[in-house]
Order: sequence, then C-alpha cells, then structure tokens
Amino acid sequence: MHWESVLSGNMWRVRLVKEFKSMRKLSKASKDELMDIHEIGPQVAESVVDFFNADQNLRTVERLKSAGIPMQIKESETQENRLKGCTIVFTGSLETLSRKQAKETTERLGGRATGSVSSNTDYVVVGENPGFKSDKAKELGVTIISEQEFRDMAGLESNG
Repeated sequence: MHWESVLSGNMWRVRLVKEFKSMRKLSKASKDELMDIHEIGPQVAESVVDFFNADQNLRTVERLKSAGIPMQIKESETQENRLKGCTIVFTGSLETLSRKQAKETTERLGGRATGSVSSNTDYVVVGENPGFKSDKAKELGVTIISEQEFRDMAGLESNG
C-alpha cells in the first residue's frame, strides 16, 4: 500500500500521483498548480487544498507515515501501477487498439478489464458504435471516457 491509495477518484489519483510523486509535494500544491493538471478542475483542486489545510487530515497523514506507508512513489511504480485498482470495460470499436491490446495494457498497468458494466466499474471506454454497455454505464453513473482518454491514463503515446 502506498499513499496514493488513500486518494479517492481513480483518474484524479493517477494524475496527482504522476504529477507530484510524493505526499509532501502534493500537500504544498496551490489550487492553481493543481488546476494546471489535465482534468483537475476547480472543485477537485479546492478539495485537495482544503484537505491539506485541515489539521485532522494532516494528523491522519502523519499516522499513515508513522505506520510505514510510503509517502513517495518511484517513477517505475507510477508507470507499472497507473491503473491500479481500476476496473475498465471496453465497448464499441476502438480506433487504435485491438480489444486484446486494450485488455493487456489495462492488466499490465495494474487494472482489471471486464466484459460487463456494474456498479464496481470505474470506467467505460467507448469506441465507435458502443451499444448497450454505454447505456448501462450512464444508468449506473459510471465514468465514460474516450479511447484517447484511456491512452492518456495508460501513458500511451498520443494518437492524434
């Protein structure tokens, strides 16, 4: 377990860990610095700043550190685990990846690729002609992302 495990919101977690690599750096980030990160908006940025301004939360971070939870992450761990804990469903025809490549990429980076959408699904990656899985994701409030957004999360080179 690492400090990034305590952050909620998988996409935000991945982006914050990738950008800051340590709890200390993240704790000193300003709202503007946070908002400079792709897909971190004012509400998330403000929540992060507020979190680190609360004494109770700082004490919790210190207790985690005292318990031996690493408070920084190595670049190799960031790469290998960037989808850690994410359950992802792919639907429709993907433009740049085969379904097998998408699944292998997800699993190689610590995530889980499944074939059906449920309340445990974190993301549904939608390609051309997505069908009912996209509808099910909307119904359950699951985050829907494009293939390019998946590529960004996975750290794959941009394709466009």
